[in-house]
Amino acid sequence: MTSEADQDAASRRQSAARPPDEFAPGEFPSEPLPDELHAALADGDRALNTDGDLRASRQSFERAYQLADLAGDVPAMAVAALGLAGLWVSERRTVTGSVMLEARLQQALSLLDEHSCIALRIRARLAGEADYRQGETAGILAVLDQARAASDSVPLAEALSLAHHCLLGPDHVTLRRELAVELIKASFRTERRSDQLMGLMWQTVDSYSAGDPHAGRFLGELRDHLDQNDHPAVGFVVSAIEVMLAIRAGDLDEAESLASICAKNGVAAGDIDAQWWPGAQLATIRWYQGRLVELLPMLTERVRSPALSAVDNSAVAGLAVAAALGGDARTAASCLAVLRGSDLARLPRSSSWLVTMNGVVEAGYLVEDADIAAEAYELLRPYAQLPMVGSLGVTCFGSAQQALGIAALTAGQLDRAVDHLRAAVQHNLALAHWPAVVSSRQRLARAHQLRGHPGDDEAAGRELDAAASESRALGIPGPDGRGPASGGEASGDRASRDRATGDRASRDRASRGRRFAACDRVGRKWRLAVADRTVLVEDSIGMLHLAVLIANPRQQIPAADLVKGLAVLGSPTLGSPTLGSPAAGLGAQPVLDHQAIAEYRGRLAQLDAEMAELETAAAHDRAERARGEREWLAAQLASAAGLSGRVRSFPDDAERARVAVGKAIRRALVRIEEADAVVGAHLRQTVHTGARCSYWPA
Repeated sequence: MTSEADQDAASRRQSAARPPDEFAPGEFPSEPLPDELHAALADGDRALNTDGDLRASRQSFERAYQLADLAGDVPAMAVAALGLAGLWVSERRTVTGSVMLEARLQQALSLLDEHSCIALRIRARLAGEADYRQGETAGILAVLDQARAASDSVPLAEALSLAHHCLLGPDHVTLRRELAVELIKASFRTERRSDQLMGLMWQTVDSYSAGDPHAGRFLGELRDHLDQNDHPAVGFVVSAIEVMLAIRAGDLDEAESLASICAKNGVAAGDIDAQWWPGAQLATIRWYQGRLVELLPMLTERVRSPALSAVDNSAVAGLAVAAALGGDARTAASCLAVLRGSDLARLPRSSSWLVTMNGVVEAGYLVEDADIAAEAYELLRPYAQLPMVGSLGVTCFGSAQQALGIAALTAGQLDRAVDHLRAAVQHNLALAHWPAVVSSRQRLARAHQLRGHPGDDEAAGRELDAAASESRALGIPGPDGRGPASGGEASGDRASRDRATGDRASRDRASRGRRFAACDRVGRKWRLAVADRTVLVEDSIGMLHLAVLIANPRQQIPAADLVKGLAVLGSPTLGSPTLGSPAAGLGAQPVLDHQAIAEYRGRLAQLDAEMAELETAAAHDRAERARGEREWLAAQLASAAGLSGRVRSFPDDAERARVAVGKAIRRALVRIEEADAVVGAHLRQTVHTGARCSYWPA
């Protein structure tokens, strides 16, 4: 017997299957808990389009979808289903997850006015998901044209980002950059923070994928925006690019540490790629260390992972190389057969295509498969001038010229091999990808040796000498080592590799020391050192903040903790994940504690004396700067005092701390640049301010 509650639920489900305009007057169902539904939608929208918290947005939108389904609120169901799709294409990788999302979107679309804004947004999402899975672009580009003709800018911004996802292969470098700029323009109309950050993020990723020498400028602009307010989803991409840059710099131990940080950032953001991106980065690191064989178990597991994108074949290519290096020719051949299929050209031109093809070429070289090398050569040839960047700047294997050279070498085309590998050396130098420079020199030497033309032996010797020198500096396998970095044979030789890299750790520590700044107190001044440059800078509040950041590289430190003064240096929780969290009592912290106030007042007295001396010496510019700092310090002391002179606390959002610390650090950087442009430029590029501040040396 059916209960009254069951009948009511059935009635609601039946009502939800009909558009609102088909209900008779008074028939449209009343919403249960309308305030809760509204709050769930608002929380999901804020988490997705402002905060960049993918996990929180999914939880809120799932709750909203369930409430809207019960209420028969079709527009709310549609908004919730769109929110569940997230920021990226293919956020749901499992069959059940992707089918459920598509079913919800299709159901909502069938109940909406086809000319409505929300219907256009759903069509864009469905087209983007379908095109991405199939390696196509026609569907999403058609909907993008519709969005451009619409009056609402939200569908346009979403369609632009979705289209960008579907155009991540090497064929569309120029078009992607145009779409990124268009998305940034659209973001000023939507006024949604995620739209602007996604546009800036795509612009940054595109510049690295194109080998743009000014890519670092775009990355710097993106970091500046994130410094103002964190956005975990985009921040995860930035942390992945940091790993790629460390790999290019040849600081492989540092890259491995950063890959661990990247993984944590991905988990915090709720990103589906939180496991595979760091795994791909580790594979790249081991590749250049000559230790890829160690990852055979991981790669074997990853090729079966449902978390991998449907168009990402890089794990299979990596497994082929690792198996070949380990002497397992059958597994390597099997992986190559899987990738080749009926036609190697049918592999989807996704963001990982160039990296996948590099693996195909390397494995083909190791197992001496001239046929697949020749096929890969023809497919890669149009992209000779591109770097082989994987996914959204996650990793990089150097110039595509190198893959072309190795493919030609395998196919016995030795003149071509020499030409391509010579170009690869130059391109890798331009990219500052030092492990790839070593690898391309070693393979170029091999091509010279095999060709045997007059002068080839001498040319091979020069390249091997250069490769040996560079590999020693980087601490990676040189000409006597094994593995992809050295062009060794598939059998490998662990003992030889260990001899070649025995002192890597000590060399890397010394190398890292040259790239990190050092800051220590010398009387009333601060001594800053970067590489072989040393400079003395006058004491200031900003220098106190910089000293804390430099002493704690790659750690996010709340601005409120910096404002508290030198007491934070002795805190055992400095840089811990909970520091500055609500549980840590950030909202109750004073704007300036008593020690900081004493330091501010001491600096005021010092500035008074300096200004009197400078005015006498007619050093008007320096006097003006001192006067500006004095006015700022006086204002800070005044604003820090509450009723009856009591120290006032920051509001919970720590906004005043962010502003105060940012101004103080910027003034200190101006002084440093005046004293030494090189040291100043290093700190300008590596010190980031905002609600949380940090020092991120390259």
